[in-house]
Amino acid sequence: MEFLSPQTISLLVILLVLCILFLVIGLRVGSWHGRRQEEAEWEAHKLEDIVKARLKQSRAVLGGLVSEQITPLLPGFPFDPGDCRFVGKPVDFIVFKGMNEKDISEVIFLEVKSGAARQLNDQEKKLRDAIQAGRVRWVQFDV
Repeated sequence: MEFLSPQTISLLVILLVLCILFLVIGLRVGSWHGRRQEEAEWEAHKLEDIVKARLKQSRAVLGGLVSEQITPLLPGFPFDPGDCRFVGKPVDFIVFKGMNEKDISEVIFLEVKSGAARQLNDQEKKLRDAIQAGRVRWVQFDV
């Protein structure tokens, strides 16, 4: 029986080590690529959820804006629609009671609330407080 030479054994060991090294590197690269792909899929799904939530919120805001503007035309509205002027922010309407009859008797700041959002925000509360405290005045600016 003929034994392998030391150089042949060294060459076989080097080849075996290289094969194991390539196998380990391949497994790590595959695992890294798989994790990256899972992260990308998760991010895409997360982004889809975010977009859906934003669209839902946007629809609610637009619906609120439309309902605010048509409020004077709804049955049971307590003021003459012709006396109302839409402002939008920080209050929805200013009602000039009696304007259609050319006899303004009262100025009313009207905030319209619809849906679940029936509480005043901070700006609306501050405006309400200023009006109720009488911190309202007339200013004329001549150009």
